[in-house]
This record gives sequence, C-alpha cells and structure tokens, in this order.
Amino acid sequence: MSNLGARILVAVVAIPCILLLAWLGGYFWFAFVAAVMGFSVREFAALSRRKGAFPQTPAMLGGGFALLLVFLHERLAADIASVTGAAIPVPSTGQALVWVCILFMLVVLTTELFRNRGSALANAGATVLGTLYIGLFLGTAVGVREIFSVTEFPVGKVFGTVEWNPAMQSRLHAWGGFTMISILATIWICDTAAYFGGVAMGRTPLFPRVSPKKTWEGAACGFVTAVATMVAARYLVLDYLTTGQAVVIGVIVGAAGQIGDLVESLFKRDAGVKDSSEMLPGHGGVFDRFDSLLYVAPLVFLYLDYVVFA
Repeated sequence: MSNLGARILVAVVAIPCILLLAWLGGYFWFAFVAAVMGFSVREFAALSRRKGAFPQTPAMLGGGFALLLVFLHERLAADIASVTGAAIPVPSTGQALVWVCILFMLVVLTTELFRNRGSALANAGATVLGTLYIGLFLGTAVGVREIFSVTEFPVGKVFGTVEWNPAMQSRLHAWGGFTMISILATIWICDTAAYFGGVAMGRTPLFPRVSPKKTWEGAACGFVTAVATMVAARYLVLDYLTTGQAVVIGVIVGAAGQIGDLVESLFKRDAGVKDSSEMLPGHGGVFDRFDSLLYVAPLVFLYLDYVVFA
C-alpha cells in the first residue's frame, strides 16, 4: 500500500505539471523534454555498465541535447533574429540533423580511440544506441509540438492565407498544446487499460521472454482504448484532424507505445534489473515512465509532418 500511495502521489503531482508544459510549448516543453532525456540517458548508461560496456555519458548527454535542438533550431534562430535584428541563415531540420549526427560520430569514435577502457565496440555501440534511441526519438517529441509554431506550420494550406492574425495564432497554439496533451493522455490511458484488461481477462502471454505478466488480451484492451481516446480527442479538441487521421494516430499509440514498453523491458531484463532507477517512488526511473513516448513520438511526428501537413 505504501508503494501504491507513493505511485499515486507522484502521478498526482507530476501529471498536471507535464500537461501544463505541453500546453505552453516552446522553451518550456523543450526544457522538460531535455530533462527527461538527461535522466533517461544516465539510466541507459547505468544499464549498459551492468553488461560490461562503458558508454561515454558526457557525449551521450551532449549529443542528445544537440538532437533536441535540431527540432527547436528554427524557433531559436527566429527569436535571436528578432532580438538582434540580424538575419540568420537557418538550415532545414534535415540538414541540421545530418550535421549533428556526423559531428557526434566523429567525437565518439575519436574519443574511444584514447579511452582504453573495456571493449571499444561495446562502448561506442552503447553510446551511439543510447543517444539516438533516447535523444533523437525524444527530439521528435519537441518536433511534434514545434510543427504548430509560427515558423513551422503550413499556414497557406490550412488557413488559406499567409497573413497572420491573433486568432490564427491562438488557434495554432491550442492545436499544438492539445495535440501533445492528447498523445500523452492516450499513452497513459492505453497503459492503464492494458494493465486492468490483462488483470481481468489475461490468459495468453504476449512476450514471456521479455515481460512474463503482459498478455495479448491486455494489449488488445490498450490498443482499442488508444484508438477510441484519439478519436474522442479529435471531436473534442483536434478539429484539424479527420476521423481517419485520428484513428491512424490512435493505432500508432496503441501499437508502437506498447512495443516501446517491451523494448525497454528487454534492456532491463538483459541488465538484470526491474526498474531503470528508483528516482520516481512507485514508478521506477524516468526511462521507465517515458519508454512508450520514445516509440510513439517519432511515428506521430513523421505522420503529421509528411502526411497530415504534407
């Protein structure tokens, strides 16, 4: 009961704060995602050390932060230009991503040349995997929110004009905030439905080698609930989506979110631990709490950016 009480208390305090930051967007949401990235990277590095690898934690943190900035760089450049009055050449998100990945790989490989600690292959592999898995994937969570910024949004396609007015900007901010909130809420509701559905009806193991307690029945409950939640969100707050588009995002959350949870469970089982850390009482580590978002965010980002707003 004490563990359950701690779990509930952390959720009651944390969830409203997270949703507020998602609503505010911009640098507030970026700062939150950066904090999640930092703690998750350190927890991933600890798991790696339990398997005999010695990842370059400073490089992982620096590379992860740079990957987050890739998805914020246009806003940052626009804000700097508005303050200084100087035009700043801004690369596309794709160009910035290539630059960061190339420089990151050069730093990691060159640093490993001089470390002489354990297996160079294991060290470099863990460093690159952790940075891309956590830094790049969480970067797309910033990207999803930034799609609805003034510098990113395809205003001509959606509003039929490129002339901004306060009403359009207010609507855009609401769409961005509600989109991120809906994704987070759908992930959490999916997890809850999968748990209680598994407890009530679970008979068939889903992936016993990785997570013995998860069942196909529970996964099906989570999947159906995720789709229903996103469709409800479309009619309540996400009117820029069609019903079909809301179903697709619900499918992404319901399927990819649960796969992301299994992938993180695979790493923990391989390292021989139950939780990635004990940072959050009753919840385990930060990596544990955002494993589903790691898988959901990239797919939702690609779908919104290259399909919905293509």
